[in-house]
Amino acid sequence: MSDRMYPTPRSTSEIKNIPSPDESIEAFRADLERIYGDMPQAADIAHAGTTALADADYHARHWQSSEPGSLSPGSLAHKRAVSRMFRDTFNPYRPSVIDWPRLDPDTLRRITSLPIWDIAVETEGKARLRMAAYAATIADPDMKDAIARNAWEENRHKEVLSRLVVSYGIPMAKEPPYITPRDTEWAYMVTGFSECVDSFFAFGLFELAKRSGLFPVELVETFEPVMQEECRHILLFANWLAWHRATLPLWKRPWFETRVLGVWLFLAWERIGMVRSMDADGNMREQDANFTVSGAKDVSSIDVSLRELLGICLDENERRFAGYDARLRRPRMMPALSRCLRYVLPRSKTPTVAASRPNLVEKVGGLCFAGLLVLYARTM
Repeated sequence: MSDRMYPTPRSTSEIKNIPSPDESIEAFRADLERIYGDMPQAADIAHAGTTALADADYHARHWQSSEPGSLSPGSLAHKRAVSRMFRDTFNPYRPSVIDWPRLDPDTLRRITSLPIWDIAVETEGKARLRMAAYAATIADPDMKDAIARNAWEENRHKEVLSRLVVSYGIPMAKEPPYITPRDTEWAYMVTGFSECVDSFFAFGLFELAKRSGLFPVELVETFEPVMQEECRHILLFANWLAWHRATLPLWKRPWFETRVLGVWLFLAWERIGMVRSMDADGNMREQDANFTVSGAKDVSSIDVSLRELLGICLDENERRFAGYDARLRRPRMMPALSRCLRYVLPRSKTPTVAASRPNLVEKVGGLCFAGLLVLYARTM
């Protein structure tokens, strides 16, 4: 498929003149809510036939541009292809809120005990706001449209997670207020690069969870489209980054690259250990920002080594990107670091991931710092 589009109740031209954060902050927030509240047109899964669902799922995973040539970042063809890819691959049916299946006591305990729910819901809430805020500042209509749609999809993820939490009675701290970022570009890059890291490991952990059979099929089927949407999100981010770099004036490049390096250092520091934050009642809470890196033992009964887990992540990363036009940029940092780490890890099955969680975080964090400057010029 190449040029299919879904209708939108709100056109790109309608979001062109959103006020900046320096103007009326309340008007700005209201417009951001409209961006992530009603941009694409979703469809009711209850009224969809099997063929429609299968077709939407296929087109969400496969896309080729009709543009000829190499799609060089900075070119009009590349920019149009990126924007059209994100529109054409939108799945109007999934992920969606469902009648969550009843769980046996062991499965319910396993799900409710995962140390991810607070940070997962909060992260999606922040992501939708940050992406909408950055989209509101972009002058280019194609990129504005794509990132605004991304914000809407993050909001859909948050709704699915929030309903799951309520359905299964998962204890949650009160969500903190979501504050509109003043530096929208920095906030967008923190979210984008963070998704590149987390999605890479999430692809592998999700596959591990499927293989283990520890979770109901209904839950796996519900979150499978979330995984694929995250693939689309980081594909968009990688190509936005390439486009932004190519279109920046030369005199602005050094400062931008310094900011990119700053984001990576911030994310590496964040993942060294537990991140502490305050909930809406002012209570200190700990969040496991490393779960996507170290959570294998929580989602699977299968005993895997760190080397095997990284191999699964690499295979799943390749599989999820395989259906999209090869001329579009892919995130390269985490695959490159993982290949380096696999090269030095022993091939034996010991130590397992379950037995070496702290060691895993130390190795990945240290390798991020050590290899960052060497690999930086070749990534993204």
